[in-house]
Amino acid sequence: MRISTAQAFNNGISGLQNNYGNITRTQEEISTGKKILTPADDPVASIKLLQISQEEALNSQYNTGMTAAKNSLNSEEAMLSSVETVLSRIREIAVQAGNGALDATDRASLAKEVGQREDELMNLMNSKDASGKYLFSGSMGDTQPYVRNADGTYSYNGDEGQRSVQIASSTFLPLSDSGKDAFENNFNANRVTTAKVDTNTGTGRISLGLVEDKAAYDSAFPQDIAANPTATPPVPASKGSVGIHFLDDKSYVIYDPREAAIDWTTYDAANPPAGQLGAGTLDNNPATSDFIRFGGIKVQLDGVPAKGDEFTIRRNNDQEKRSLLNVVSDLRKALESGDNTTEGAYRVRDSGAVALSNLDTAYSQVDSVRGKIGARLNTIESTSSFIADVSLVNKSVQSDLQDLDYAEALSRYSLQNTVLQATQQSFVKVAQLSLFNYL
Repeated sequence: MRISTAQAFNNGISGLQNNYGNITRTQEEISTGKKILTPADDPVASIKLLQISQEEALNSQYNTGMTAAKNSLNSEEAMLSSVETVLSRIREIAVQAGNGALDATDRASLAKEVGQREDELMNLMNSKDASGKYLFSGSMGDTQPYVRNADGTYSYNGDEGQRSVQIASSTFLPLSDSGKDAFENNFNANRVTTAKVDTNTGTGRISLGLVEDKAAYDSAFPQDIAANPTATPPVPASKGSVGIHFLDDKSYVIYDPREAAIDWTTYDAANPPAGQLGAGTLDNNPATSDFIRFGGIKVQLDGVPAKGDEFTIRRNNDQEKRSLLNVVSDLRKALESGDNTTEGAYRVRDSGAVALSNLDTAYSQVDSVRGKIGARLNTIESTSSFIADVSLVNKSVQSDLQDLDYAEALSRYSLQNTVLQATQQSFVKVAQLSLFNYL
């Protein structure tokens, strides 16, 4: 076989270069600890590694979102806990305000504390999270939710939305709440207006009405009637209301004043007239409180009504909801305006009863929002655990795909180094096989 000198040299150099390239490649693998250095080394594994890398980058973003959400929710939960503490104290003051032994000076002192608690509540409800966003302004994080008006009432300037953050591929978690949901949408117990007829001759007095059973109020208490001028005869608009007529100083009849007028001179309890809704009798003990209940409404009667005296209870649907700050403001104003007269004491007592009912409703609403926050924090914990498990699996897969087996690599490096040395030595021998060496 004839082999030219050029061919022998080319083959020798090619072998040296290949063997040196193999050693260099193995050295790179050993130094990096990875067996895939370029996508060309294993295209399928490289694609899988790219997908895992992208998933891990998303998981990192989700973890950042969960940290932000957890911080915000913890801040919100702490604020709501403080709100409940303040509400508990205001409730104690409302109970104390109903004590008939207090004079105007005592009530003024209570009013000052209520005013301080009112300011404290406003500050809590205008709290911000660590990022400087208002906690209770809905999705309008840069807008202060509550402002005090010139007349001492409060207005909510946020919206009913929520700011959310993505914590998983298909999970968006609210990290704020609307003040409308937490503090505004409270059922108002004082949704009716009460009055006595000017012609009453007795000393009877009717208190503010309280809705103690919303379901009964919605179903049993007379509803408002909208105007219908095209009816025959035309129907005027009228408020849902009931009248209370005293047959004597104890017995009374509850009736619908929109029905046919009742002739009380011929009234027969055994044959109730159309429009009668109920009847009852006050007790004979002047030391006990006299309450009249109908259609979910409770009113208290003070004094002694006379025969023929009448009182009215009328729906007031403009007051269906009452915000927390305005409930507290109403209590403060009632305490400030109370005087040392019997009527002044009654007004404070009635306002305190309304405040108690509305404060209980507001407390329940705040507690409900705290429950929702707890559920979201639990979601964060479970999602965080899930993402941690996914990351652990991804790291295991990455290791299987790209991590180097050092024992195998070092053995291969030793073999390749031996081959390179043998190639170098054989090339030297072959290079000497030339006729010029014998001429």
